[in-house]
Amino acid sequence: MNREKAIELINTHITTPHIIKHSYAVESVMRALAKKIEPENEEMWGIAGLLHDLDNDTVDWKSDMSLHGPKTIEILKNENFGNEEMYHAICAHNPCNGTKIQNKFDRALYAADPITGFITAIALVYPDKRISSVKVKSITKRMKETRFAAGANREAMKSIEKLGIDFSDFAKLSLDAMVEIGDILGL
Repeated sequence: MNREKAIELINTHITTPHIIKHSYAVESVMRALAKKIEPENEEMWGIAGLLHDLDNDTVDWKSDMSLHGPKTIEILKNENFGNEEMYHAICAHNPCNGTKIQNKFDRALYAADPITGFITAIALVYPDKRISSVKVKSITKRMKETRFAAGANREAMKSIEKLGIDFSDFAKLSLDAMVEIGDILGL
C-alpha cells in the first residue's frame, strides 16, 4: 500500500475535478488526525482519505447510496490494494450501506469527509476565495447556520467529539491541513 499507487488509482477512476480535490483534502485531514490519534497509522489513514470516494465516477450511487463504499472496495480488491481495516473505514464513512462505525479510524473518516467540503464552501464565499483567509471562528459560526452548505453532514462533523476532540479543535486541525495543500485545492 503506497501513496503513488493510490494517486494512480485516483487518476484512473475519478474524472470529476472537484472530487479529486476533495479526495486530497480528506487525505490531508486524515493525516493530521492520525498524527494526533494514531501516529503509527498515518499512511493508512491518509490513503483511506484519498481513496474514500474512488467509486464516485464509476457507479451511479447517487440513485442508490448503499453502493457508495462497497463499490470502492470492489475496485480496491481488484487492484489488490488496501486491507480490511481500510475497507471497513471507507464503507463506514457512508452509513447508507449499513456499515457501522466501530473504531477511531472509522470515526475519523466519517467526520473528515464532510468538514472538507464545509470548509471549502466557507472559503468560496470569501472575496478572495482563499482557504488561508478562513478562520476557525467562521467554521464554528457557520455550523449553526443550517441553510449554509445545507448538504454538509453536521452530525458527522460533530461526531469527532466522540474521539475526545472538541469540534473547534477539529475545525482548526482540518483548516490547517487544508491550508497546507491550498495550491492543490485551488483555494
